[in-house]
Amino acid sequence: MKLQEFFKDNPKVALGFSGGVDSSYLLYAAIQSGADIQAYYVKTAFQPDFELGDAQRLAKQLGVQMTVIEADILTHKAVTDNPVDRCYHCKKVIFGAIKQRALSDGYPTLIDGSNASDDADERPGMKSLAELSVKSPLRECGLTKREIRRLSQEAGLFTWDKPAYACLATRIPTSRPITADLLERIERAEEALFFLGFTGFRVRVLDGAAKLQFPGDQIEAAVANRDRLLASIKPYFSPVLLDLEGR
Repeated sequence: MKLQEFFKDNPKVALGFSGGVDSSYLLYAAIQSGADIQAYYVKTAFQPDFELGDAQRLAKQLGVQMTVIEADILTHKAVTDNPVDRCYHCKKVIFGAIKQRALSDGYPTLIDGSNASDDADERPGMKSLAELSVKSPLRECGLTKREIRRLSQEAGLFTWDKPAYACLATRIPTSRPITADLLERIERAEEALFFLGFTGFRVRVLDGAAKLQFPGDQIEAAVANRDRLLASIKPYFSPVLLDLEGR
């Protein structure tokens, strides 16, 4: 099946939109196919501010409106307890909120940006998508992440080379409770690394420390900039550890 065929069969859809590579291309493809599509972005404490900014920028580039839904994810104990299936509970909250709003707006079909490279068996969140009857056109049409990046570049979408970004909760070890303060500190620490010029990194929580993970080709730069790096992270975490294995 081609995406054009999917949107011919599903001409009116609501998109769970993150501003990432996949959902951005899906939004573009739906517009090109003539579908009536409404993009919904759910803002929670798990998404850093730049993610919302990217989503707004992409929606503006495509000339479409984006609805922002605020969801207080930290009021859901099944999520904040941080069990191994946290993603399942989180997706239920997020896509449940989108589905409720989309139905009230007259959009009965809900879609997301899962692609053919995603392993459903390794992603608890996909179980919740199935339970909510969320369709995944990119996955159904066999489009892989690599193909989606190529098609996005051809389409002129600035998201084509955007690094994969998992939510802030993934920085916290399973079973450690997730709090607003901890999420805020992680976000500020990662923001500091970004302004130092690093990319594709993670600030992982290890007991009370921050374990910094950089791509292998940036580890040397991290060591060379040790003093600046420590000065940037110390306001949020101490001690600061460097993972020499890299990402």
